[in-house]
Amino acid sequence: MTDTPARLLNLLSLLQTPREWPGSELAERLGVSPRTIRRDVDRLRDLGYPVQATMGAVGGYRLVAGTAMPPLLLDDEEAVAIAVGLRAAAGHAVVGIEEASVRALGKLLQVLPGRLRHRVGALNAATVPLLTGDGPTVDPDDLTLLAGAVTNRERVRFAYRAGDGAETRRSVEPERLVSVGSRWYLVGFDLDRDDWRLFRVDRLSEPLATGARFTPRPLPAEDAAAYVAGKLHRPSPARALLATVHTPAAHVRRRFHQGDAEIEPINEHSCRLRSRTDSVEWTAMRLLMLDCEFEVHEPPELIAHLRDLAARANRATDNAG
Repeated sequence: MTDTPARLLNLLSLLQTPREWPGSELAERLGVSPRTIRRDVDRLRDLGYPVQATMGAVGGYRLVAGTAMPPLLLDDEEAVAIAVGLRAAAGHAVVGIEEASVRALGKLLQVLPGRLRHRVGALNAATVPLLTGDGPTVDPDDLTLLAGAVTNRERVRFAYRAGDGAETRRSVEPERLVSVGSRWYLVGFDLDRDDWRLFRVDRLSEPLATGARFTPRPLPAEDAAAYVAGKLHRPSPARALLATVHTPAAHVRRRFHQGDAEIEPINEHSCRLRSRTDSVEWTAMRLLMLDCEFEVHEPPELIAHLRDLAARANRATDNAG
């Protein structure tokens, strides 16, 4: 084998097998002299591959752990297995490795041959994950596209559904993907609104990389993670809660654990509840857990949220047998 680059790749592929290779066996496999093998091993070391040599009658060469991560050579089965595993980890936000999974998946899919991409797609289409969390899932293909756009500084367009259900089309300069718990967020500069925005990835669809490059803008935070934390943890203004609850006041006092709640009996079967709430979602859950009839008089946001919950519950049972 006279092609030096091809010979080095074949030598590296052999050394990645977890065993020790005698120099004579490597020379025979590659059709070169033991002296050429020694020179090729030195070339691999110069490229950052930690090849260890042992002396003696049973000595030889083997690849060991080094201080840096050099490129790996993967066969078809290994590449498909890794792509499927990374896709599963990225799509369901496996805690601790989710962002690295998206970056690695993007790099792997960029160089994966078409025949292997087809195998990865077929495996993903034929399997259904059993999710243990209650968080929303995202399409790993969408994550991969967005991750590539972040890396390439490429503008993206997508459809977006806001929390109130409003549908819009957005044109964005993506800055970073951030995983928080079981959710993915895209931090980006919204060109139509001329401002930074935070997008939940499970609410966007039809993402498209436009090919248009952009110059990064200064982020109004220390980094993307700090920006997301500031947006998610920003305290909501407290709202006045007023509700009529059709159960004895003593029952509400035992079950409605909210420090500033005022519970005034109307009669022996009902009472008036006054309090302050900074989370309509949490307050709705507490009211429903009272397991009795009630009417909310204010705030309007809580009334709207309860109506949305009721509509969702009705839809869930429409086709029940």
